[in-house]
Amino acid sequence: MKVIVLGGGVIGVTSAYYLAKAGHEVEVIERQPGVALETSFANAGEVSPGYASPWAAPGIPRKAIKWLLMKHPPLIVKAVADPYMVRWMFQVLTNCTAGRYATNKARMVRVAEYSRDVLKALRADTGITYDERMAGTLQLFRTQHQVDDAHKDIEVLAQYGVAYEVLDKAGCIGAEPGLGASDAPIAGGLRLPGDETGDCHIFTTKLAAMAVELGVVFRYGVTINGLDVQSGKVAGVQTSAGRITGDRYIMAMGSFSPRLGRTIGIDLPIYPVKGYSITAPIIKEATAPVSTVLDESYKIAVTRLGDRIRVGGMAELSGYNSDLSPHRKETLAFVVNQLFPGAGDTVKATFWTGMRPMTPDSTPIVGISKLDNLYINSGHGTLGWTMACGSARVMTDMISGTKPDIDISDLGPGRY
Repeated sequence: MKVIVLGGGVIGVTSAYYLAKAGHEVEVIERQPGVALETSFANAGEVSPGYASPWAAPGIPRKAIKWLLMKHPPLIVKAVADPYMVRWMFQVLTNCTAGRYATNKARMVRVAEYSRDVLKALRADTGITYDERMAGTLQLFRTQHQVDDAHKDIEVLAQYGVAYEVLDKAGCIGAEPGLGASDAPIAGGLRLPGDETGDCHIFTTKLAAMAVELGVVFRYGVTINGLDVQSGKVAGVQTSAGRITGDRYIMAMGSFSPRLGRTIGIDLPIYPVKGYSITAPIIKEATAPVSTVLDESYKIAVTRLGDRIRVGGMAELSGYNSDLSPHRKETLAFVVNQLFPGAGDTVKATFWTGMRPMTPDSTPIVGISKLDNLYINSGHGTLGWTMACGSARVMTDMISGTKPDIDISDLGPGRY
């Protein structure tokens, strides 16, 4: 059958690839001149199923107040006249209970672990390369309280058989020797040896080329203006290039999915949470990171990408706004220079921002909508690449009438 994919980020491209592999005719509509040029372009570079954790957790409201007052805050909230932001924040607060945290964490780990396995199979099948490294990731704790607080995540990791290592300061430096030159306080760390890193933009661009070889048509520079709905189904997509029709449709537009959904009566609780990154050339190999270090205090990831260092993170609630704040760049440079002194040339670093599509429970929306032929594959938040391949396989199985490899009963929009 013919499937129209709305959106050409990592979620849309992986969906298109697996659909084509399954024998479907696929077209991708993307407003940018190429794939992965928005949120997928310069993310933190992590494929980290072990760190698939909900943002909404017990104690987060109290921590949020502290974060807002920090000199280098991991959370920034700017007042905007947007009722959807207020509603989304309230929904996040309702998920800040121990019970909901455990449920949401388990769902996220299920999708992320499966997705990592699918990515491994894709790599073996295609030989795709993207500055990838399989050296694990290290969550760095600056305080003993953070070390003690990690038990909640460790319990879920153990429940799902995810390999992990609890490290003291010496163990952290053993895993990431560059930390030995740092004067930052290091109380310990949680290392996930099965996690991976790489360049999401390179990955998505190469996979799109492979999808083209399978017959996928990419319509670049085409704006989606609306959906035609008739008799409980999508009958076509109104675009700047005219009307485009298919048998099935997948909404994979990230933070813009709810805007389109509302025009046809579909309410998706997805809101843009702005993140920032810098990418700096390595100038001192001896103190450069080996893989990824996630600084728990500042919620910033420092990742090795070939001869570059990607530093990404922070969460800014400011609506649909892509302005680059110099203060955010200062925070990113501060963290990498403190943890890995002299490793990267932050003066020459490129600066980027993207809008992560977050749900209140941090779990993506993967499933069929109330319209018979419209599927949703969106809301992956900070874990878009981590969950992309698994979400795409699940979506392909659903459309092909095949039973997915994992339980998807609680992933669709119906859970809201």
